[in-house]
Amino acid sequence: MAAFVLPHLFFLFVLPYFSVAQTNGIVKVGATLTATEDATPWLSASGDFAFGFHRLDNKDLFLVSIWYDQVPDKTVVWYANGDNPAPRGSKIELTADRGLIFSSPQGEQTSISDPIIGVVAYGVMNDTGNFVLVNKNSEPLWQSFNQFTDTLLPTQIMGNGKFLSSRQSESNFSQGRFQPSRLNGDLGLRTVNIPGNFLNDPYYFLSTGTSSGSGSGPSSDTLAFNKSGYLSIFRDGHELVLSQGDDARAYDFYHRVTLNFDGVLTHYSHPKAKTGNSTGTSIWTVLWTVPANICLSIVKNAASGVCGYNRICRINIDQRPECECPRPFSLLDPADDYRGCVPDFVQDCVNEPSSASNLYDFYVVTNIDWPTSDYDQLEPYDDVSCKEACLTDCMCAVAILRGSCWKKKLPLSNGRLDTSLNSKAFIKFKKTNSSSQNPALPVPDCNNQNGLVILMSAFLGTSVFVNFILISVMCLGFLLIYRNKLTTIGKAESVVERNLRCYTFKELLDATEGFKEELGRGSFGIIGGEKAILTYWAYDCYEEGMLHALVENDAEAISDRKKLERFLIVAIWCIQEDPSLRPTMKKVMLMLEGIVEVTVPPCPHPFSAMGRSGA
Repeated sequence: MAAFVLPHLFFLFVLPYFSVAQTNGIVKVGATLTATEDATPWLSASGDFAFGFHRLDNKDLFLVSIWYDQVPDKTVVWYANGDNPAPRGSKIELTADRGLIFSSPQGEQTSISDPIIGVVAYGVMNDTGNFVLVNKNSEPLWQSFNQFTDTLLPTQIMGNGKFLSSRQSESNFSQGRFQPSRLNGDLGLRTVNIPGNFLNDPYYFLSTGTSSGSGSGPSSDTLAFNKSGYLSIFRDGHELVLSQGDDARAYDFYHRVTLNFDGVLTHYSHPKAKTGNSTGTSIWTVLWTVPANICLSIVKNAASGVCGYNRICRINIDQRPECECPRPFSLLDPADDYRGCVPDFVQDCVNEPSSASNLYDFYVVTNIDWPTSDYDQLEPYDDVSCKEACLTDCMCAVAILRGSCWKKKLPLSNGRLDTSLNSKAFIKFKKTNSSSQNPALPVPDCNNQNGLVILMSAFLGTSVFVNFILISVMCLGFLLIYRNKLTTIGKAESVVERNLRCYTFKELLDATEGFKEELGRGSFGIIGGEKAILTYWAYDCYEEGMLHALVENDAEAISDRKKLERFLIVAIWCIQEDPSLRPTMKKVMLMLEGIVEVTVPPCPHPFSAMGRSGA
């Protein structure tokens, strides 16, 4: 095995250097780049990769970076100034003595390519995505592959003492909170305390080693990504394949492995552009991801969790975490999604009466918890006594009924949605605040297709029977919005099989054939001897992270999954069986526009939950 692995590893190391000798993609000494929208970057021979100034979204700032130039969204794979984006008019020059020199509009200079030992003859933007500076003998003096950011590219190797580092958010390229590193011989993913560099215990292990020690000594662990898209760990002459590639189709797809800003390590692929054509609306496809559920992986007594304090983490269809503030909490900083949430009211232990039943009430949410925020355990307790215990305790912000009654204090940490909990969360809120938040309803805009479905939900969501009908209308609205061809779904009579999974619309239509009855004769159907209703199905799609089933795996809809998910969540709020939980029309419109935080909805049919448990 070792005889095969070592040459394999050697080949991975030297492949980028062999490609330096090519004649295309060369950048001469003295060449410059300027930070403007229309600046021409330095392209690789194939045109696959570009080096230059990449403008940040909706900002007059630029990132010195390398990106996939043939991909519609110009995906960034390396960057040099993530903590300090460049203003318009900044420049880069390739010099013989200092390599790549960055100059601000004020004339301040810094070297991007430190250290340079020798004289630079020219630079090469390789088809591997590696930008290399070489001497007159074509020997590399500096290369971007040795300065790791958040992404590995095929032929790139991360050896001992090197590590990836996530960015701070999707659009903020500052140092983030996650990185792979070694601990006692194991290579794992860890959180970083920012500001500072202290590493917490791993939340996921990429490999399990046998060496002992403090974890500060040398290691033979090497993370390598070969040209066929195989991600492997090499240790002591052995290869552990983490993610499979495709030797036969290696040249038909782009590959990258990215440590995302939310701590999920993901292997992506993307079809290459055809000759003289564009990839159009193609998107990056997830081939492999770890951990499977980061919301449940990170549980630290001294940490806020994936999403920050007082937030709830849940996994979406791409196994990526979505973070939300529960009611009655709001984002501390709308510009920073990970600073956590703060309560919308102040609980006064000094001036408020000891009996607070007339001041406070509870929002009830199922299957969420903040497991590291307990300060008291009460048992045996039921719903009434658990709420009463929290209501009369001014330190109690949330009570979780899960066997025992667990009282929680602020700040709430490591919040997550976990469908295996079989729990109820009683989240305290002040009645005086909520009673004032009932403005008059605005006149609905019937030409606003995005809001039409949800507006109908708010007006019609007055009974269980009507809820069944409006979910069908809501699903039809999704299909219209996302141009799905199955426009006949409105004829499905709220019938769906209950088999602990979410069905697609095609399966729903096929299953309901022969069971169509007049609308109004009932919202129940029987398939395989079991009863079910469409609201259950739609909520299950949301809870199980299978939003793609609502749009029949439509690529265009899934590419805008956040918008799709927001619509569905707002609809679920609007069809709550408990009328007091339904938002006002003003808040519905604000949620639809993304102005107001759309929080995790409870089960819309809690009074029917017992009837579903055996389905």
